Amino acid sequence: MSAVLEKPSPVSPIADEARLEAVARYDVLDTPREPAFDRVASLIRLIFGVETSVVSLIDGHRQWFKAAEGNKVDELPINDTFCRHALIASAPLIVPDATKDDRFRNNPLVTGEVGVRFYAGVPITTNDGFNIGTVCAIDSRPREFTEREEKILYELAQIVTNELELRRLATTDGLTGISTRRAFKEDAQKFVALARRHRSQLSVIAFDIDHFKKVNDTYGHAAGDVVLKAVAETIGGVLRQSDVLGRLGGEEFAVILPDADAASAMAVAEKLRHSLLALRFPGSKPPMTISASFGVATLDPGADDLDALLVKADEALYEAKGAGRNVSMLWRGATTATTRQIERRRVLKAGRLVFYDKKSVIDCTVRALWDGGAEVQVFNSADIPDAVTLEIRSSGFKWDATVVTRRPTSLELSFSAA
Repeated sequence: MSAVLEKPSPVSPIADEARLEAVARYDVLDTPREPAFDRVASLIRLIFGVETSVVSLIDGHRQWFKAAEGNKVDELPINDTFCRHALIASAPLIVPDATKDDRFRNNPLVTGEVGVRFYAGVPITTNDGFNIGTVCAIDSRPREFTEREEKILYELAQIVTNELELRRLATTDGLTGISTRRAFKEDAQKFVALARRHRSQLSVIAFDIDHFKKVNDTYGHAAGDVVLKAVAETIGGVLRQSDVLGRLGGEEFAVILPDADAASAMAVAEKLRHSLLALRFPGSKPPMTISASFGVATLDPGADDLDALLVKADEALYEAKGAGRNVSMLWRGATTATTRQIERRRVLKAGRLVFYDKKSVIDCTVRALWDGGAEVQVFNSADIPDAVTLEIRSSGFKWDATVVTRRPTSLELSFSAA
């Protein structure tokens, strides 16, 4: 279906396309926790003596926490956040007592269970000037924030920017010696493109170490590093030279298996799983053993790009964890390959979903577009009906659409015929 083009309404800095492109180039949204960013969150609490600290990125509909201490959630709807004000103003935001500030006194984070009183936030600004997120210090007690403390928070935001740049440029993981997330995806993209062009078999395995936090808590972070290195070395020793192994972040890994169908990929996953069960760590007290959970997905060359394939593998991995961990699961979605090739265009655009005769509107982030459909992220998909209108705020394009795939925080839409 052709999009309907209307005159775009004024776009807030949150929805600015250039800003969202800057967020996208770091490929960090929805990735596991990483020590470099956890360290910044820890420093914020230690230096300022606050209850909660956050290192966050902001896309089109939410504030997502790359690192946080003292809170119970991983993300918040953007309209509820203090941080959007700091990002829009492109300046530090200091709120000594939110109950006495007209902008925030009725905010649910202030009036609800969280009970925010004090907030200090500084934008995370890229080297080319785009505000992509914030670092912030939060407390349930009112307090002042000195000019010196504001400068310290600014420097911590600069450290986050530098870490993001280093992460983006690195190709080899410094701890394990295997491909970084970026390098893995670049190599994997080439194999996926070849498989789609020749309509050949290709599978992906996503896996992570079970209860890895318990390893760190029991034996220390140095032991955790030993485990990660041993896992990478063991898995690398089992795979073929043509396979691609990468560390996606934290204790999460992925493998691309060229020329492997579902049965072959499941056999490889089981071989990898047993190899990790056999690992031993001499000198650990109590004796340390590990296991891992595996999700397997096979490419539909007509419909999948790399990101769609990784989502399938991740869903299978989630199912493996739900089944008790230390198992391998094959993605259980549709198995009939699509005959018409779909070219997905990966994007990061601010959108809105309109439904119930325009009575309800929610923000979303458009993650992919193709001829006839889109993939969007939302804060919670549970209450969204099957019939919606998708609007892209910066361009004025809109489509009537039907939900064809529903996940907890994302939807795949099929545009209605004209």
